[in-house]
Amino acid sequence: MLTGFKDFVLRGNVVSMAIGLAVGSAFTSVVTGFSKAFITPLIGLATGSVGNFNDATFSVGRTVFPYGLAISATIAFVITAVVLYFLILVPMTKIQLRFARQEAADPKAEKRDCPRCYTEIPAIASRCAHCTSEVEPVATLPEKPEKTEVPAPRRTLARPGRSA
Repeated sequence: MLTGFKDFVLRGNVVSMAIGLAVGSAFTSVVTGFSKAFITPLIGLATGSVGNFNDATFSVGRTVFPYGLAISATIAFVITAVVLYFLILVPMTKIQLRFARQEAADPKAEKRDCPRCYTEIPAIASRCAHCTSEVEPVATLPEKPEKTEVPAPRRTLARPGRSA
């Protein structure tokens, strides 16, 4: 029972997710601190409230609504979303596109009907797998690129008493 739990915890996805959550939590507290220290007081100055904007409230009867806290949390969310999008998501997408390999088209993926028995066969087939009649291939395989010469591996000098 503990072996299964150990395998689950040490699985790569779980560890990566835990690290991501820890970093995200730390980043959220940094953004919230920045928002409370700089953005919220600037909004407080612009709206004419004195002191901490988080303390802004309004009352309906005897119920007090701290709308400053809601605005502060919204500002922290927007700053977090903007930073994550422009500083993490956009650059990572560009990096992934730059290094993405062009997947070769599968020549067997294109299908056509056999002219004799009308079963589906690959377009490059020269014989029907169902009725075994010869058919003219519609598409041909792309030519293989020429092999480039790879330099021979370095030879190491054999030490006395050892064979190479």
